[in-house]
Amino acid sequence: MATRKQSRKKTDRKPIPSRGAASPTIGEYLIQRLRDYGIEHVFGIPGDFVLQFYGMLEESDLKVVGTTREDCAGFAADAYARVHGMGAVCVTYCVGGLSLCNSIAGAYAEKSPVVVISGAPGMEERRLNPLLHHKVRDFNTQREVFEKITVATASLDDPLTAFREIDRCLAAAHRYKRPVYLELPRDRVHAKPLFPHKPAEERFVSDRDALREAIDEAAELINSCQRPIIIAGVEMHRFGLGDEVVKLAEKHHLPMVATLLGKSVVSEKHPLYLGIYEGAMCRDVVRKYVEESDCIMLLGTFLTDIDLGIYTANLDVGKCILVTAETLQIRHHHFHDVLLSDFVKGLVRANLKPPRRPLPPRPKSNDREFIVQPDAKVTVRRLFQRLNELLDENMVVVTDVGDCLFAAADLTIYRDTEFISPAYYTSMGFAIPASLGAQFGNRKLRPIVLVGDGAFQMTCLELSTALKHGFNPIVLVMNNKGSGTERFLQEGPFNDIPNWNYHRLPELLGGGWGFEVHTECDLDQALNAALANTDTFSLLNIHLDKHDISPALDRLAQSLSKWL
Repeated sequence: MATRKQSRKKTDRKPIPSRGAASPTIGEYLIQRLRDYGIEHVFGIPGDFVLQFYGMLEESDLKVVGTTREDCAGFAADAYARVHGMGAVCVTYCVGGLSLCNSIAGAYAEKSPVVVISGAPGMEERRLNPLLHHKVRDFNTQREVFEKITVATASLDDPLTAFREIDRCLAAAHRYKRPVYLELPRDRVHAKPLFPHKPAEERFVSDRDALREAIDEAAELINSCQRPIIIAGVEMHRFGLGDEVVKLAEKHHLPMVATLLGKSVVSEKHPLYLGIYEGAMCRDVVRKYVEESDCIMLLGTFLTDIDLGIYTANLDVGKCILVTAETLQIRHHHFHDVLLSDFVKGLVRANLKPPRRPLPPRPKSNDREFIVQPDAKVTVRRLFQRLNELLDENMVVVTDVGDCLFAAADLTIYRDTEFISPAYYTSMGFAIPASLGAQFGNRKLRPIVLVGDGAFQMTCLELSTALKHGFNPIVLVMNNKGSGTERFLQEGPFNDIPNWNYHRLPELLGGGWGFEVHTECDLDQALNAALANTDTFSLLNIHLDKHDISPALDRLAQSLSKWL
C-alpha cells in the first residue's frame, strides 16, 4: 500500500489533478497526468501505430528519449522511476510492446512504477478482423500479456471511459509502486471526452484497530527481546521511508542491516549500520549477529532467494516482524488493512524499550588505504577495494547481475548515493540502459556502472544514447571471457563467449574514452583519467582470470560445500 516518496525525490508531492484547457483529448490528458505525477522524460522507440501520440509528446514539455531497443527503453524507465519516483516508456504495437516485456516484468518484480504506453491499431481499422501488420492472434493479445506483468491495464478505446481509466492506472502505479499498461488506439489520440471529466482523488487509510493491535504486538516482542535487529529492505526506498528507519534505529540504538535489493536505503557510514545480510554470502560476523537475534524487524523486505543468499539464510519466523506494502506478519499472526507507512511511523512513535545490544566489530579492510601494486594482475577483490575509495555522495552505483552484483554488496554506499540493481529479477543487460535512466532521473549523480562482459554484449550500444545526451558514466566491464557465475554453478563450454575489444567501442560510436586494464597500475591510471573526464563516457575493459570470483561468491561456495 502506497505512501509518499522520499523528500529528495521530485514525486514526493501528492499528484495534483490537472486544471488545463477545457476538454483535452485523450492523448493530451494522458500527457497532463504524466506531468502531474512528476514525470519529465518518456523513453521509447516510435512506430506507425504510435506516431500521432509521439507527435503530441514532442509538442509537450515532456522530453522524449529515443533508445536503441525497446527492452533498453524499459530498463531506462525502470531506473528513472527508482531515482525520480515514476517512469514512462512509449512504444508501438506488439513488435515494440512485446520486446518490452522482460524489462517490465523486472520492474513489476522489484516494485518500480513504470507507465507503459503502447500505440495500437485504430478501432475503425479493426472492423472485419483484418490481418494488420504487427497483430498476433487477435487485437487483445498484447494487453492480455501485460495483464500478467503489471498491476493495472486499460485500453483507451472509448472516450466515455478513457479518462477515468488513465486516472485509475496512474493512481495504481503510484499506490503499489508497480508498472501499469495503457493501450492507445491511433484513432483515439485526438478523441474528446463525451462529458466533462474531473480526476477523482482517492485516500487510503489504515484500519485503526488493526494498526493499534499490530503496533501493540510488535512493541511486546521488541520490549521482551534481548538481541534486536532491523533488516531494511527495498520498499523503504520505494515508499520514501528510509529516514523513518534511521529515526527508529537512532531512538532506541537498534543495529541495522540491509538486503542486497535494498542496499543504500540507509547510509552505510551510519554507526548503527552493520552491512548487507544475505545468508552465507555476507560476512560471517554479520550473518551470525542477525541469525542469533531474537527479534528481527524486516521492514519493507522481500524474502527472495538472492536476498537470502540462495536460501542459506536462517531466520526463525517466530522471532520476526515482517511488514511490506502487501503483508504484515508478527510472528505467526497476520494483520490486514494496515498501510506500510502507518506501521513504520507507528513503531517510531511507540513506547519501545529494547535492550542496548553491543555491536560487532567493523571490518578493518574497508578503512585501509588502497596501495597500488603496479605489476599485479587485477583481481575482483582488489578491483572493488579500489572502487570503495572513489565512491562519494555524487555517484550512483548501477550494477548488472552476476558476480559484479555479489561483489558490489561489499561496497560502502553513502546516504545520498543510489545503488541500483536487478537484485531479485536478475535480468542480464540491465546496467547500461539503467545508467541512462538514472542520469536522466538525477543529473547530479554520476553513474559508476558495473557489468560483466556477457551482459555488456547484450545492451552496450545504449552508450550511444548516453553519448548523444552528453552523459558521463564510468563503465567497468568485468571481462572474464564468459559467464563467471554460471561457471561456478556448472562448468562447461556454453559459459564461454567471444572476447571483444571493449575498450575500442568508442571508435565505433564516435565518442567516449576507452581503456584496457590488465594490471593494478592500468586500473589506477584508467580510473583517475575516467574521473577527470566529465564530458563523456569512459569504458574500462578489465581483464580478469576466468575463475576469479568475489569474496561474497566465495563465501557462498564454502557454505554450500558443507551440505552439497
